[in-house]
Order: sequence, then C-alpha cells, then structure tokens
Amino acid sequence: MQINDKSPAGHYLPKQQRYQNMQFRRCGNSGVQLPALSLGLWHNFGSIDSFQNAKQIARAAFDLGITHFDLANNYGPEYGSAETTFGQILKQDLKPFRDELFISSKAGYDMWPGPYGYGGSRKYLMASLDQSLQRMGLEYVDLFYHHCPDPNTPLEETMGALDTIVRSGKALYVGISNYPPKLAHKAINILRDLGTPCLIHQARYSMLDRWVEDGLLEELESQHVGCIAFSPLAQGMLTDRYLNDIPADSRAAKDKSYLGTQQVLQHQQKIRALDNIASDRGQKLSQMALAWLLRDTRVSSVLIGASSVSQLQDNMGAIDNLIFSDSELAHIERILAEQE
Repeated sequence: MQINDKSPAGHYLPKQQRYQNMQFRRCGNSGVQLPALSLGLWHNFGSIDSFQNAKQIARAAFDLGITHFDLANNYGPEYGSAETTFGQILKQDLKPFRDELFISSKAGYDMWPGPYGYGGSRKYLMASLDQSLQRMGLEYVDLFYHHCPDPNTPLEETMGALDTIVRSGKALYVGISNYPPKLAHKAINILRDLGTPCLIHQARYSMLDRWVEDGLLEELESQHVGCIAFSPLAQGMLTDRYLNDIPADSRAAKDKSYLGTQQVLQHQQKIRALDNIASDRGQKLSQMALAWLLRDTRVSSVLIGASSVSQLQDNMGAIDNLIFSDSELAHIERILAEQE
C-alpha cells in the first residue's frame, strides 16, 4: 500500500478508497459504527518514541479506513504525551477530517500527584478530560471512558460525572473499561437512568485471556452495550515473535510488568499449535487471533497497536478471513483447554 503523504499544496491527503475494504460494526444499540479494527495509542506514541513514525502509522491507519483512535490520559511515556503527539498529528494532518474520526480518551488510573490525580471522583474525571482536550487541541472527544473501577468513590458519583461530561458537550458518548460483570451492570443502569446511555465497555480479551466470557459479554449483549477488545494479541504472544525462542530485544526478554519470560514459556506450546491452524487458514497467527475475536458479533471492534506501518498493514489482513469452520473452532478450543 502506498501512503498518500502530500498533496500538491504540501498537505496530507488520505486515500480516496480508504473505506473500500474496512468493515464497520454497529456499537450496541446506537448509531455509532466502529471499524472492525481500531488503533490504540497505548504504545509507540509517547515522548520517547519517534514522532515521524507515529505520524506515518496514524496516516496509514486512516488510509486503511481506521476511523477510531483510542487514547487515555496517561498513555506515553511520559503521561499525557500520547495525547500531545496525537494532537500534533491532528494539527498537521488529520484535523480537516475530524468529522470522519472517532476519538476516545479515558481517565481512572494515576495521572498526577495527590488525591485528585486518580480514581473516579467528579473532580478528577472532569479535570482530566479538560487536560486531554487541551493536549489534543480538541473541543470534544467522541467517547470518554472511566478507565477502571474505583472502590473508594460511589459509583453514582463516577457515572454522574460521565453524564455531566456529555451534557457539557465535551464528549458525545461515554463508556466504562475493566469493569467486572456485576459492577458493569450497576454502572450501565445508573447511566441509563440519568439519560446518558453507556455506549461501550473496553475490556482485555484474547485467545489467552477470556475472562469476558464469564458473564461480561452476556451482560453487555442484554444491555445493548458494545464491547471493544484490547490486548487482542496478548502483548505479542499471539504473533510469530515467540514461536521458537524469546528474542533478546523483545518485551518478554526485558521482563516488562505486563509480559515476562516465564509467561511466554508457559504458553509457547499452545502458540505453536495455534500457529499451525493459522497457517492452514492462510493467515499469520496474529491475523487469526484478531479474526477469532471478530467472529463474535458481540465484539464491536478490536483495538490493535502498531510499531510500524508494515505491522499495521499486516494486522489488517485479519479482516480478509473472519469465517471459522466448526472443526477449526473445536480444534482451537482443544488447544486452549490444554493444561499448561
């Protein structure tokens, strides 16, 4: 794929055929349609990363029909720097196409020092969104999430803040993230009673991490709320990166807090077996892992990260084959059910 870098006047112009191959899914019981694959800016968009690379990834994503860009207040590193980077990309390239974009941000985890820099209080959520809007140079986000439950703040206060945020015009929709089923049920009902429906729940979900299947997906379906999956490749385990060894420059080799050597070794046999199925399907393991999530119509979109344009393009191959035979699904289940 060729990325349209510049128009004759020196400005970025996206591909005219950008929506030709992307699939869109309605999100819950709403008018919002999300691309099957959305771009998450958790990694590779921070102040320590290459701005030019980040810009090329964002351009390529939009050229491929990815309209949804997902951020959070503390994405970086440093905290806030992913939003600052995205704000610069908007200013330089994407601002003319703002009405084609669906931009989300979140607050909940620690962001700044002191008692008002984390959690679910009205003060924190509203202040954090104001900061996010300033960093991105936006008047509003399309979607604002509470990033994680806060047991020390009444749920009514947190959901009330989300309701106020929508009524203020600073977000068009609101959602929740990382909420277990029973708490999600309460939050969704509070929002509905306030007159601001919950659009979507963002949850960690992959072949190797299926907690959402223990009640959450059923809850969201019954409440007509969308679901968007993050970490769909289990921090890279569901790729060809770790099929044979643990590369010295990999996340696992560095024993990052979210992926360590032992975790990879524990799953390596399953990863190889799954890769064999993907190969028979004419897909890479990463593509099959994404397709496996999208086979479920309750999943509105899957969030992917990318460290390069080529990686982004590679992941897009997932939507070329979303159909699984009964025998393929049964084989996958047998592999995933094996004791480790």
